[in-house]
Amino acid sequence: MSEPTGAARRRGPFQVGDQVQLTDPKGRHYTFTLESGKNFHTHKGSFPHDELIGAPEGTVVRTTGNVAYLALRPLLPDYVLSMPRGAAVVYPKDAGQILAMADIFPGARVVEAGVGSGSLSTFLLRAIGDQGMLHSYERRADFAEIAAQNVERYFGAPHPAWRLTVGDLQDNLSDTDVDRVILDMLAPWECLEPVSKALVPGGILCAYVATTTQLARTVEAIREHGTFNEPSAWETMVRTWHVEGLAVRPDHRMIGHTGFLLTARRLADGVEPPMRRRRPAKGAYGEDYVGWGTAKDSGAAGDTGAAKGTGAAKDAGAAKGTGTAKDAGVATDTGTAKDTGQDAPSGDA
Repeated sequence: MSEPTGAARRRGPFQVGDQVQLTDPKGRHYTFTLESGKNFHTHKGSFPHDELIGAPEGTVVRTTGNVAYLALRPLLPDYVLSMPRGAAVVYPKDAGQILAMADIFPGARVVEAGVGSGSLSTFLLRAIGDQGMLHSYERRADFAEIAAQNVERYFGAPHPAWRLTVGDLQDNLSDTDVDRVILDMLAPWECLEPVSKALVPGGILCAYVATTTQLARTVEAIREHGTFNEPSAWETMVRTWHVEGLAVRPDHRMIGHTGFLLTARRLADGVEPPMRRRRPAKGAYGEDYVGWGTAKDSGAAGDTGAAKGTGAAKDAGAAKGTGTAKDAGVATDTGTAKDTGQDAPSGDA
């Protein structure tokens, strides 16, 4: 049985064509490709590539300036952060969440829209393996070219499970029986109809968006479309720690917000999503809102609290609870008529 694509490049002694990541005494990384007869140069001196070719990972090499560098193959998170970019890359923390929460499995049939520089494509291809299928769509030809080069450089050859199409997903999607769809684009709500047709029942839609307005519009569009279950949305933040003897504390810098993720699952054909039974915050829906789950759209006055549930009349005290008439004493308790001893209201009132 042959090894999966790229596996041979991840183990064994260094070979010509391998990517090498050097770490200097200050923890800084330098990545390059091994070539016979070449030298690696830094401001602290140089050393020949041949010194690493045939050596095991974890070797320490010294430059002509007597500075030690640790040599290892870059991990995939290291690779995607150092590779050439056309567009911003999907950070490893978000790629890991996508692989886990979108349940990317070996042999999965996946559609991806918005390839960028190929970061997420590389993660997806390694997860689905040679027996899977990844069809990626990218609107810009220049981004697609950079992504293809980055993916091929990582695996050492074109990946047999990858197909890359230049064009809009909503205009070109012809795939059927798709297990997962990943949307990394400006307006994922525009693709819900073709995505819904492509996904198998139980399949997962995962969207990666940058702003709260994109997140809100995508979630509402998924709810209104009616072929998905209630979406889940979240973000992740990574904080590293400084550990030095007794000085154990969070680092001063962290990887904060990069984007929002949301997932939703495809329902069986002809099935309507179950009614949400939860009480939204007061003012979450305006009087003119007619989206899914509101009183106007679904008659969910009691269920969503659009009319009764939020306590617009009783619970909030708009009539009685706040005492606008009796409890606050506007008429009686404040004495505007009787208590102050004034005459009854004049005819002007």
